Amino acid sequence: MVILYDLHTHSHCSDGQLSPTELVSLARSRGVKVLALTDHDTVAGVAQAQAAADHEIQVIAGVEFSALWKGRGVHIVGLQVDIQSSVLQAAIHQQESARGQRAKTIAERLEKAGITGALEGALHYAGDGVVGRPHFAQYLVDAGYVTTFAQAFKRYLGSGKPGDVKQCWPELATVVSWIKDSGGLAILAHPDKYDLTRTKLYSLLDDFVAAGGHGLEVVSGQQAKSVTMNMARAASDFSLLASCGSDFHATGQ
Repeated sequence: MVILYDLHTHSHCSDGQLSPTELVSLARSRGVKVLALTDHDTVAGVAQAQAAADHEIQVIAGVEFSALWKGRGVHIVGLQVDIQSSVLQAAIHQQESARGQRAKTIAERLEKAGITGALEGALHYAGDGVVGRPHFAQYLVDAGYVTTFAQAFKRYLGSGKPGDVKQCWPELATVVSWIKDSGGLAILAHPDKYDLTRTKLYSLLDDFVAAGGHGLEVVSGQQAKSVTMNMARAASDFSLLASCGSDFHATGQ
């Protein structure tokens, strides 16, 4: 029997569209048997997601942290973390503070680019969740500065654009230690999205393994088979666990 895993998803507790309960329901309807809720810098939705689980689906406690590697932003997913861990709670508090400052910096840069009210708009869309670039993108669309999310990132929020602020994040080794000290497994998320050469990817994996990282996301959402094979080879070359996830944020993905 094939068991379907989705070990990278988001709810409205960070920048996802669905509540944790709705996310579990959708995953169950798609035949997923093991689901990890990995919201950005928060585990606020884990208890609700696990309460919504039944004999048909298992929900793993997870989190996704942003980190820096040689000045480049990367994401580390923590799986099977202890959500009550004092180390994890301190890490989340640090990341929340960093995100708050980052949001202000993004808004300041967007204002210099002629966009007003971005911070208030992003906070409105974030609600009780953790504010992130998708909330700024939603504001840019609704305020008429762009017509689509893709355009918002291409013009203002993507890599190298005014709203791309990375300097607030901790170093990769620090994030890996947070996850390990919280009893979890550290997984390098969506490696193909970093647009690295094979040499640079292997350099990143060298440092990730040296820091104590456990696994690599071999499958991230829809991707070409060649990418999957390359990532599987990389995981094998570094004796890393192979993980897979949709990086689900919204219906339609």
